[in-house]
Amino acid sequence: MRAAVIEAPGKVTVTTVPDPTPGPRDVVVEVAACGLCGTDLHILQGEFAPKLPIVPGHEFAGEVVGLGSEVTELRVGDRVAVDPSLYCNECHYCRLGRNNLCDRWQAIGVTRPGGAAEYALAPVANCVRLPDHVDTQDAALIEPLSCAVRGYDVLSARLGAHVLIYGSGTMGLMMLELAKRTGAASVDVLDINPERLATAEKLGCSRSALSADELGRPAGWDVVIDATGNAAAIQDGLERVAKAGTFLQFGVSDYATTATISPYRIYNQEITITGSMAVLHSYERAAELFAGGVLDPRVFISHRMPLDQYPQALQQFAAGQGRKIVVLP
Repeated sequence: MRAAVIEAPGKVTVTTVPDPTPGPRDVVVEVAACGLCGTDLHILQGEFAPKLPIVPGHEFAGEVVGLGSEVTELRVGDRVAVDPSLYCNECHYCRLGRNNLCDRWQAIGVTRPGGAAEYALAPVANCVRLPDHVDTQDAALIEPLSCAVRGYDVLSARLGAHVLIYGSGTMGLMMLELAKRTGAASVDVLDINPERLATAEKLGCSRSALSADELGRPAGWDVVIDATGNAAAIQDGLERVAKAGTFLQFGVSDYATTATISPYRIYNQEITITGSMAVLHSYERAAELFAGGVLDPRVFISHRMPLDQYPQALQQFAAGQGRKIVVLP
């Protein structure tokens, strides 16, 4: 089969690899669409994936075309979206129910071959059947939405909060949509990309700007969310949190990124600084929200490109062009 392969840091090709063979509780999915994500760029840079080469792609959906000998929950022909997260279910954090912090955490498309291929292997337990009205190609959006749902689980957002989001890429826009639906009094969005800001405005943010200084809220925001992973944005965001407010590090930074905080301010103003790691008990809820229309795929997906153009798609994504880019095997 054809697949994209990150062979070494900075090197990605599209080549022929062996077809996947299912274990007893696995299914083979013919991939309909696979989304690109910032994590894929980190893997390309030699981060996150424990070893290369790897077939990337952890945001994907498709049709079941093969079944392991013990699979009874699905049938050939079922359309599914795939939760890529893999846990040991044995370590301390798994036993606490914090599986996303698993000591042996793995993921399809990060530590195991992923969905940037014609076919992908997935445990049956990680597959969510899609309702008839959901387009399989659009369902690649469910995985990033499940990360956003996890972010709001961490926030435990209260009604009437004033929210500031750094970044209006796919994840920032998803956090915007969820903020609107969790009772925020206002949701402001910052970005240095005017095209992406225009999308945030289209989706109904309260205000948009290139800088928080333009918004004139000296008391700060109750909830500040970084969806960029950018050091300058993170540093600025930490200074914008109101008293008793919360800063959520949602964007994925590289290993070397640092920020400076004032411990006295955190103590004196009772500020919470927290993070959200991937997916935790949120994939099925994201699938239901997606089926219910929480996102408009026509707004979120800006480019659909053939698998053979995966290297170009990564370059375009890295350049900040468009919103969600999906490849179609």
